[in-house]
Amino acid sequence: MTKQHLQIPVVRLPREAIVTTPPEAAADGIIHLRAAGVSLVLDLRGNGLPAVLHWGADLGDLSRQDLDRLAEAVTMPPIAGFPDAVPRAALLPEHGTGWPGRPGLTGHRQGGDWSPLFTRDSLELDTAAQSVKVRATDAAARLSLVLEAGLTTSGLVRMRAAVRNDDPGRDYTLDGLLLALPVPDTATELLDLTGRWCRERAPQRRPFTQGTWLRETRSGRTGHDAPLVLAAGTAGFGFGTGEVWGLHLAWSGNHRVLAERLPTGRPVIAAGELLLPGELMLGPGEEYTGPWLYASHSGQGLDDLSARFHDHLRFRPGHPNRPRPVVLNTWEAVYFDHDLDRLTHLADRGAEVGVERFVLDDGWFRHRRDDRAGLGDWYVDEKVWPNGLHPLISHVRGLGMEFGLWVEPEMINPDSDLARAHPECILATGGRTPADRRFQQVLDLTHPEAYAHILQRLDALLSEYDIAYLKWDHNRELVDAGHSPGGEPAVHAQTLAVYALLDELRRRHPGLEIESCASGGGRVDLAILERTDRVWASDCNDALERQSINRWTQLLLPPELIGSHIGAARSHTTGRTHDLTFRAGTALFGHLGIEWDLTRATETERTELARWIALHKQLRGLLHTGRVVRIDHPDPALWAHGVVSQDRTEAIFALTAVATPLAALPGTVRLRGLDLNTTYRLRPLPPADRAPGMERGTPAWCTRVGITLPGSVLARVGIQIPALHPEQLLLLHLTKD
Repeated sequence: MTKQHLQIPVVRLPREAIVTTPPEAAADGIIHLRAAGVSLVLDLRGNGLPAVLHWGADLGDLSRQDLDRLAEAVTMPPIAGFPDAVPRAALLPEHGTGWPGRPGLTGHRQGGDWSPLFTRDSLELDTAAQSVKVRATDAAARLSLVLEAGLTTSGLVRMRAAVRNDDPGRDYTLDGLLLALPVPDTATELLDLTGRWCRERAPQRRPFTQGTWLRETRSGRTGHDAPLVLAAGTAGFGFGTGEVWGLHLAWSGNHRVLAERLPTGRPVIAAGELLLPGELMLGPGEEYTGPWLYASHSGQGLDDLSARFHDHLRFRPGHPNRPRPVVLNTWEAVYFDHDLDRLTHLADRGAEVGVERFVLDDGWFRHRRDDRAGLGDWYVDEKVWPNGLHPLISHVRGLGMEFGLWVEPEMINPDSDLARAHPECILATGGRTPADRRFQQVLDLTHPEAYAHILQRLDALLSEYDIAYLKWDHNRELVDAGHSPGGEPAVHAQTLAVYALLDELRRRHPGLEIESCASGGGRVDLAILERTDRVWASDCNDALERQSINRWTQLLLPPELIGSHIGAARSHTTGRTHDLTFRAGTALFGHLGIEWDLTRATETERTELARWIALHKQLRGLLHTGRVVRIDHPDPALWAHGVVSQDRTEAIFALTAVATPLAALPGTVRLRGLDLNTTYRLRPLPPADRAPGMERGTPAWCTRVGITLPGSVLARVGIQIPALHPEQLLLLHLTKD
């Protein structure tokens, strides 16, 4: 390892309810793990690494004889041109077994020890947690491996691996560590996400054909173009139909995700950290632990696949457990023009409409009159704020709101006191400075001095001021990200340093909430969410764009973790103009906020906005705990989505025209997720109970009284959709009658 980097403490997992099984006792065994309607059957016969016999729908309570016969039923016979024993689909595929696909572990010692073949030494079975831990070695290559796999309470597969260099005299160059899961031959279609700034998480589909489909992120962060979830499924799978298998890598740095259909006919999906050349050199006795990989199975489309991720996040001990405060963020209201009177006036307007958290964005610290200077100098600017932030915070708190503050701790402007004093603390390969983006560079937090400086400054701010929330930004990719003085690759160590910094701040300041923002939605993953309380899904508040961005961010995250704000009528990023109903009805389904200069809003606009905020407060208990439903509709111009309460007694749906429909009326929509045996009262929900276009065709049910129907009719027959102009929406409220 690069020993001059900041040393990150290792966190050990608890070992309660673990039974250690000698390898000889498990040599002929098959382990069946079950949770939440999912089975994971691992083949531990012989002394190799675990292979997967089945990952998918729950198989029920199988006997030992049943499991043996399952193995017989799915074992492939010899294939001409391949080893006599066809390589099994191991969690960590090994080239040495004859596996024809990408190996799980790649590395070498000066060209040697490049094809390890591990022998299992021990097996730890945790029956309470439905998990196993395997320890294995390759005596010839002098490597040790620890492989953990299991099912979470929500039915997610969760696994990771660690490799150790056991050679007492030579380093081992680690090039990569991938974990894989097989999927059935019936998975013939792939879906993942791509995107860019202000156009995050756009879906793309392709046939799952022979060969390798590889996605790599080399931006030093999760990335705007990150796959988020790689899903393989039956042909034409949708939100409510088809069988789907999907995985997510919980890592905030470089990563690779792949789908591979092999000549043996054994398709797999896999993921792992992407390591830069020479980034991890394991010295004698040193160990690398890869990130957690999470994988979800659904027999009923993407919604159930997402529900497992959502449930997993909601089951976390650290999941936000109080109503998510309505936010007012100052960026699009004042930008860098910080003035106490203007900001207190904005806070007054926010409090009047029901805001609960006021966040001061970029521009509050030394030299920060624009984006060209100041990053790294985390002191309140004495010229703009001669009395510090105390007057503003006192005013905000006096209005009954929490106070939040924008920071970008991982970045540094060359025009800053910190950069002038410590130019060596900029990530660079040596001999040149990386190209500027937004006039800024990346601060090398693997330097102990840089890490200590940022920790001290943030700790001092949080100690002096009543700050409940940090908007933690990250506005450039890591390019030429080397550690001085030698320029060794440092993305891996930088990512761990950021995790350590977040963990330490939260340890010192219990109750502090943090938002993950990275030029908008550039860092959205389950590892950063172990340390933060929500993500900023995009810098784009255009409601039409947000319909898609929020929809696909929910593939992984539940609504309460997705920051979604009501912007000004004319979008800051696209120039589009939308009415308040469309903007507010779009933002309603996330962690609601405002990104709008309310001092310029009319009294009518503020009154209507207050109605929307009151509605969100009334419904957020449902919106932030219920099941997300996204409806497949044959007309691409009509989108429908909603949230159904866990007991299925209440639901909120939005019918949205994102374009001009193909037909004069877009037909019916079936409201999935309801209890088929429950009778519901369905009504349009004010203030989105009418919309432009409805005068051309309003169905009989679309009245204030609404209609009463069984869930079976609503889900299997549906309701006629009213005529809507493009970029308009209608809200529906269903309650048990």
